[in-house]
Parts: sequence; C-alpha cells; structure tokens
Amino acid sequence: MTPVLHLAWRSAWNRRLTVGLTLVSVALSVALLLGVERLRNDARSAFVQTVSGTDLVVGARSGPVQLLLYAVFHIGGATHDIGWRSFLAVREHPEVAWAVPVALGDSHHGFRVVGTDAGFFEHLRHGPDRALRLASGRRFSGLFEAVVGAEVAARLGYAPGARIELAHGSDEAPGAGHADKPFAVVGVLERTGTPVDRSVLVSLESIEAIHVDWQGGAPIPGLRIAPEFVRKFDLAPKRITAAFVGLKSRAAVFRVQRVFNEWRDEPLLAVLPGATLQQLWSLIGIAERALLAVSALVVLVGLSGLAAVIAASLGERRRELAILRAMGASPGALFALLAVESLLLTVCGSMLGVALLFGASAALAPWLESRFGLAPGLGALAPREWAMLAAVLGAGLLASLLPGWRAYRMSLADGMTVRT
Repeated sequence: MTPVLHLAWRSAWNRRLTVGLTLVSVALSVALLLGVERLRNDARSAFVQTVSGTDLVVGARSGPVQLLLYAVFHIGGATHDIGWRSFLAVREHPEVAWAVPVALGDSHHGFRVVGTDAGFFEHLRHGPDRALRLASGRRFSGLFEAVVGAEVAARLGYAPGARIELAHGSDEAPGAGHADKPFAVVGVLERTGTPVDRSVLVSLESIEAIHVDWQGGAPIPGLRIAPEFVRKFDLAPKRITAAFVGLKSRAAVFRVQRVFNEWRDEPLLAVLPGATLQQLWSLIGIAERALLAVSALVVLVGLSGLAAVIAASLGERRRELAILRAMGASPGALFALLAVESLLLTVCGSMLGVALLFGASAALAPWLESRFGLAPGLGALAPREWAMLAAVLGAGLLASLLPGWRAYRMSLADGMTVRT
C-alpha cells in the first residue's frame, strides 16, 4: 500500500462514523441508479416481448400501431373485423404453424372480454418464451366458462366457482348487458405483466352464444333465449377481431406478411409485433428516461454530500494537515491525499451499491414477478452499467477538487494558529 493510500485509509478510519454515513449515501445512490437502469431494460424487454413467439398479428387493414393497440393492449377498438373464412385461410397457409383467433367487443367491469380458443393458452408467450400458467382452476372447455387474468381476480375478488355477467361494449351502459347468460369462473391465470392480466378469456362459441338474440349490436326486442337453449343454434364464429400467427420458419416472415397484406378476399394487415412494439415504446419511453434522470440527480446529490463532508472536515483537520506540512508534505501531496480519500469513498460506495443491487434484486425477484410480472436480471453488469459506474467514479473524483483546492491553499501558519 502506497504511503498516500495508507494515510488516506488511516485518516478515514479515524472519522469512521462520518465516513460510514457518507459511504451508505453513495452506495444507496449507486444502487438506485443501476436499479433504475435495470428496471428500464427489464420493462422495455417485457413490453417488446408482450407477445413473444408470435411472428405476425393479422387484423383488418388500418395502421400497425393501431392494430397492436387494440389487438394486444385492448386499447381502442377495431375499425373492422375480419371474416372467419379469412382466418381459416390464414391458418391453413402452408407457411403457418399455428394461428390463434381473438374476438373483442364485450367487457366486464371495465376489463376486456377476449373470445379465443385453446390455442391461446398453448401458443401465446410473454417475456423470454414463458407460457401462460394457471394460478388456480382450469382452462375453459365449454359454453359460459371464463378464465380471468390475475389483476381481474385480485381487484374483483374472483376465484374458481365465481359467477360473473358480461356486458356488451366497453362502457357497460344500462340495457347493454348479458345478465341472462351468466358465466362461471373456472380458472385464474398467474400474473404476466401483460394485458392478459386485465382480461376475461372465454371461448369464441360463448361470444356467439351471448349474442344469439342480438342483432346490429342491440338486443332484439321481445326476444330472450335462455342459456339452455342456445346450444341448438349454430355457434360457429362468423367474424373475429384479429389473429396471432406463428410461422414454421421465421425466415419466411416477410414473404408471408406480404401475402397477407395483399389478400384479395378482404383487406388485411399483418404486422411484426416486435418491430411495432419497439416503435410504440419510442413514443411512450419518455417516462423511463425521466426516471433515469431522477436517479442520476440522486447520485449527484449523494456525491455533493461526499464533497460537503470532505469540505466540512477540513476545519477539524487543520492541525492534521498542518502537521503533515511541517513534516515536509507539499501542498500537492495534501491535494492528492483528499483526492484519494474521495476516490476511496466513491469506489467502496460503488462496490457496496452493486452488492446492494444484487442482494435486493435476488430478494425482491419473486415479489416483482408475482406482483408486476417483471423478472429482474441477476446477471453480470452490462457495458452500459459499467459506463455508469465509471461516470460515478469520475464524478466522485471531481467532487474532491473543491476540498482539495482548499487544502492546497492552506498555509502552515494557518494550520498552527489557534482560532478564538
């Protein structure tokens, strides 16, 4: 250990209480900065992978972002539906491995009702290729059975066996309900951090069944068909809102996309969900950039506290610095001493902050995954995070310039003079 480093360490140990508090402040600031950066990346990855494993989303011709908004995020509504025949033709395309239909339009206490089939549970993925899993109960298998998302179950207190009523449209206007055909909740999904958490999943046949006595978006006056009689009707789907498509080979995605976009039977639009979600994130990502800016300000405050502590300690260390001058230490050596002290505090605080980050991530990972559907990364620091640490170290060194300059200007006589 070099003399300056040894001297800086001994000096810091003599002021261990103040130095310890400063160390904790720097560690918390660094942990917050890196934690926000990791959450930003995890949130971006989770957003882009809302429908991971899906190669194309097919719907009526509109705009790519609009299609993703209503088909994936259930925001807004479709301008047009697509015919069941077109969906069957899409599913039977030789390049298509699977296709999952979704029919939107109904709601339940503000949550969207999604009509689909068993393929929704088998093929849809979220995050890094994670399948939908049931927290309790089972999948729907018949008419008037529903599987609810985690947020629906948590907010409305549902569990398998609960009875619910759906409403026509998204505003649950009076007289627009399907109270005569109640559903039984048969399953509750685990939290995914995707719009599935805020969905009520039913079969396509159930969507047809609750509308057998409706026409033109309104109930037929004087006609009410009891649930036990709807099975006598043709409940085959007529139209759907969109379809999630998986291909046999992703190398063919652009070719298949062009085929669907040039569909002659009716105007269709096929979009690549990953690319479109990246585009959508660029529009809404200002919030995560603001969060990073706030965490950077926290680090700045922590380093300012470091500079303030070192500067405030100069009054207590006047005699110490004067003795060092009397023993032959140059003003430059005093400057180096304070700079090394500040750098030591910053390095140790950064190391403690990284350890705190990994410890908190490991401890909070189960809670974050169950509550928000986020799986925090526990891997090594990424290049961007190393760059952030280097910036913190550089800022810590800069924070020592003012107290170092003051120590440099201190004279031997000033240090040996008793002030009254």
